[in-house]
Amino acid sequence: MALQQIYRTSLTLLTDLYQLTMAYGYWKNGMSEREAVFHLYFRKHPFEGGYTVAAGLEHAVEYLQQLKFTEEDCSYLRSLKGSQNQPLFEEAFLDYLRHLEFTCDVDAVPEGTLVFPSEPLVRVRGPLLQAQLIETPLLNIINFETLIATKAARIKEATKGDQVIEFGMRRAQGIDGALSAARAAYLGGADATSNLLAGQLYNIPVRGTHAHSWVQAFDSEAEAFEAYGAAFPKDSVFLVDTYDTLEGVKQAIEVAKKLQPRGFVFGGIRLDSGDLTYLSQQARILLDEAGFNSTSIVASNDLDEHLITHLKQEGAQINVWGVGTKMITAYDQPALGGVYKLAAIKNKAGEWEYKIKLSEQLVKTSNPGMLQVRRYFSQGRYLADMIYNELEPIPEQEQLVHPLDSTRRKIIEPGTKSKELLVPIFREGTLVYELPSLASIKMHTKQELSQLHESIRRYVNPHNYPAGLEENLHQQKMDMILKLRSTKSVGEV
Repeated sequence: MALQQIYRTSLTLLTDLYQLTMAYGYWKNGMSEREAVFHLYFRKHPFEGGYTVAAGLEHAVEYLQQLKFTEEDCSYLRSLKGSQNQPLFEEAFLDYLRHLEFTCDVDAVPEGTLVFPSEPLVRVRGPLLQAQLIETPLLNIINFETLIATKAARIKEATKGDQVIEFGMRRAQGIDGALSAARAAYLGGADATSNLLAGQLYNIPVRGTHAHSWVQAFDSEAEAFEAYGAAFPKDSVFLVDTYDTLEGVKQAIEVAKKLQPRGFVFGGIRLDSGDLTYLSQQARILLDEAGFNSTSIVASNDLDEHLITHLKQEGAQINVWGVGTKMITAYDQPALGGVYKLAAIKNKAGEWEYKIKLSEQLVKTSNPGMLQVRRYFSQGRYLADMIYNELEPIPEQEQLVHPLDSTRRKIIEPGTKSKELLVPIFREGTLVYELPSLASIKMHTKQELSQLHESIRRYVNPHNYPAGLEENLHQQKMDMILKLRSTKSVGEV
């Protein structure tokens, strides 16, 4: 497993302090075993887009499988002090943690699945203490990888089928940022990575060219190209902009001609600066005139979906895109606002009580119940998603209500095909889900995007996909909001 190969010690303390203080509070109050339901979801698509690609489940599964407080973990917790220099946690609680075993049910959306605001990507049902304890690591893993997978999908869409190579490790947010992002970028749409460790751990194809320093290390550009071509006669891509780009292209062509009798294959040239449209057009002319019609033109230099689209519209002759900083860091939106909210808890009598988090902003008011998502489809197209409460019956006439505007509703035609998005991952702490290969996840992402209307996939002002609350769930939520607000005094309103 990749994470355990990188980080040899326990990851159980990869969480916020308040998760442990709440756990201690639940334990002290006899609530630790109370059954509860939490949902992980986001409120708004990243990048002002029309869809989001779910990712990170495999790493989340691995984390949960390894969830155990070691002696070293407990020793550290024992060292923590309160404001009066008293032990923060009593010894009996640390002993409880030492023997804690994960026993929750977890349901989740498979990686590569398209998801929409308010839909649970992960649902956790189990003892309150355990379900609360895993909030931070789940958000850490799912938020970041979902963000990067979505960015990669947008970039791949912009290339209209060209190859995309993830070049971003040197600009990534740390070691794990580089690795988890390389994996997420690949499942989202990238075709390869320059990151060798990611290639080794995740079986991602690796690609690369050479740096400007290679050219600078030789007495001339031609000498540098010839030496590189001799070393890699079947895989050479020459970086041509160290001194003068078009002169560099000419030098590359001359070297390729010189090496051809020895079986040299001229793979491509790379442009890393300047006017990429003009330079690629001129380079294509020079290459074609020299008979190198199949030689690729690779481009890098702060690329993202917007710049790639612009270059395509201008007629740039680029067919391989090396995308680094702006994909690996999700440069224009470096965080997904995923949240993890309590939605139901059993009372002392063992009956379910629904819970919501109230807010003056409706978008921040959570949904109650044990939620599932039903996706409707027809003739290879996704039509709509309905979020519903599994603990309550659904009317025969299925109707969606927009989460933020109750006047916007959609009636589902009887007989419309559908599928449930959340699938069982853990049952009572035991893994019951067969993790797919990364290659199959990547294919799933591609298939998912093909079933989404192009108006929803566009970058600017995308059409809104119909994703709403089941009618009874919406009414239940409104009733709970009114009840909670009616308990306020006049001065609090």
